[in-house]
Amino acid sequence: MKQYTVIDLFAGVGGLSYGFSELPQFNIIAANEIEKDISVAYSLNHPNVKMLNCNIGDLTENILKDALKGQRVDIIIGGPPCQSYSTLGKRRNDGRANLFLQYKRMLKILQPRAFVFENVVGILSVNKGKLFNQIRLEFAELGYNLKHRILDAADYGVPQHRERVILVGFRGENNFSYPLPTHGDGLKPYVTLKDAIGDLPVLKSGERKSNYDAGITNEFLEFVRDSNTSVVEEHFAPKNGEHLIKIMQTLKDGQSKDDLPEDIRPKSGYGNTYAKLWWDRPSTTITRNFACPSSSRCIHPRDSRAMSIREGARLQSFPDSYKFYGSDSMKRLEIGNAVPPLLSMAIAKQALEALKNQDAAN
Repeated sequence: MKQYTVIDLFAGVGGLSYGFSELPQFNIIAANEIEKDISVAYSLNHPNVKMLNCNIGDLTENILKDALKGQRVDIIIGGPPCQSYSTLGKRRNDGRANLFLQYKRMLKILQPRAFVFENVVGILSVNKGKLFNQIRLEFAELGYNLKHRILDAADYGVPQHRERVILVGFRGENNFSYPLPTHGDGLKPYVTLKDAIGDLPVLKSGERKSNYDAGITNEFLEFVRDSNTSVVEEHFAPKNGEHLIKIMQTLKDGQSKDDLPEDIRPKSGYGNTYAKLWWDRPSTTITRNFACPSSSRCIHPRDSRAMSIREGARLQSFPDSYKFYGSDSMKRLEIGNAVPPLLSMAIAKQALEALKNQDAAN
């Protein structure tokens, strides 16, 4: 069996690596992540990958050669931090928006056959589309033929609507085919919150429980759960004040602060803050603030409380055995910024087919 070598840049906790690591035809050699705690979390889940915990700008050709031990890189995966491109909040076209030039520098040094560049949809409209056009021109300058498409994670079995731009480059003919949706109209039904977290025990604000409340009843739970254990970790609800608890308990399924009685309605916040999720729909896009009801729509629809770390991980489709590291806020950051594993699996399968087809044609 031929193996294709992989490097993951801006690797985070390893959500994008997950799909490639699940296919034996891929061998992830190295990963780069600047945040120490996040790099530790990555290594806990991918112990055989050489972790380069540093600013990508500090990665020299010699450091890379040492990490690769003479192996050629077939494919680079990863996407620069997306805060600068995000359509949430005030957009900042700061230095992080130019991290794609570091990505380009890695492509120039390593000269892989292909790459997968992942980012938020907001990147398409920065400077009226000029930034994304520049990124395409920079990558094409290195000899890559490019394709890009917006994919919604919910279409691939993730219990969350999460749109991301997937830009794929190949040297020579680019025969990459984007994965066909498996869920949605005319396909499998979308995975709902009830499907994804309904087996977890009921919690009140500030409460912790460590045993599943129900068995494995659907395909999604078969993926995330280990049938050999009854213990669930990281399932505890943040402790909130009485006023916020009253707000959360007053809201009905899918309601937001504008639906609240005036006497308890928060004076500030956007339309999707202090908002409940829907029990029978996929989640809206979660962020690092998924346990903060005043930040975005993230209130548990059944229990009327803030979401647990385990629930955030479930909405991203991380298996319950996947490890996170650091403080609770760091774990939420690791989860909220990740590529959902089920989406990464769909992308990895298509990348493998494209590489194999290219080999067959040569």
